[in-house]
Amino acid sequence: MERHQLFDQLERHAQVFRALLADLSPAEITWKQAPGKWCPLEVVCHLYDEECEDFRARVRSTLETPNAPWPKIDPAAWVAERKYAEQDFGAKLNGFLEERQRSLDWLRAQDHAPWTNAYIHPKVGPVSCELLLTNWVAHDLHHIRQLINLRYAYLQANTTVPLDYAGTW
Repeated sequence: MERHQLFDQLERHAQVFRALLADLSPAEITWKQAPGKWCPLEVVCHLYDEECEDFRARVRSTLETPNAPWPKIDPAAWVAERKYAEQDFGAKLNGFLEERQRSLDWLRAQDHAPWTNAYIHPKVGPVSCELLLTNWVAHDLHHIRQLINLRYAYLQANTTVPLDYAGTW
């Protein structure tokens, strides 16, 4: 897939996240399908951190200094360390969407960057800019699916009306 098509997908995904997460009730923002699962607030916090500290930072590092170690990340630990469940949902969502726009502005300005660069990861070997960019799009899709499943499960848990008329989930 062409790089600019991936940029366009990242831009469309921001619109999907905005629409999917608009006007959630306070109860739905923090609702979990099961213990140990994420609520929408935690997903949004994760998206924000990944936008800033994983995908954009690692693409930038690979383009500019492919031999330098990548910034360290620990998304699983961040949930507790950064107290995701205590964050302000609206502020985090707006922050994520602003960071996504910063990412898009930066990505689109990289026309003459060395997109063939790859970082040699100590465990997985070469990680190209193309792999990072394509997985950035896939990461969005993963969390869009997660949020849709959460919205459905919340509806199901909060109604006495059967949902089978809508079709098989």
